[in-house]
Amino acid sequence: MDLRRVSLRLEEGDKDDAAFHLQQAIEKYLKAFLLAKGWQLRKVHDLEALLDEAIRYAPSLEKFRSVCAEVTGYYMVERYPSFVEGPSIREISAGLKKAGNLARMIKAELQDKGGNRGE
Repeated sequence: MDLRRVSLRLEEGDKDDAAFHLQQAIEKYLKAFLLAKGWQLRKVHDLEALLDEAIRYAPSLEKFRSVCAEVTGYYMVERYPSFVEGPSIREISAGLKKAGNLARMIKAELQDKGGNRGE
């Protein structure tokens, strides 16, 4: 749903909320993947830290390092708008495309391997 919200917010011109939902979507996909592998849920919003954990189970996810590095800061934009300048619509759109690819890869990983815990 968060990926869909990104598109909707971009259409509405609300790029700060779009950026926030992009970060949330990636965070949720990574956490869902990790939970399926037996990971203990922790309060963490750093997408690179989550990706580091996910790569232990699926090294092919490394190719999403750049989008995780970029999008992890989008959480701050929505929470503290005067603290940091938000990304451009172009950056959010590019991140959305990469997040869609990440989501598809995670879904495929979980289907192919049945989400085996502790794999």
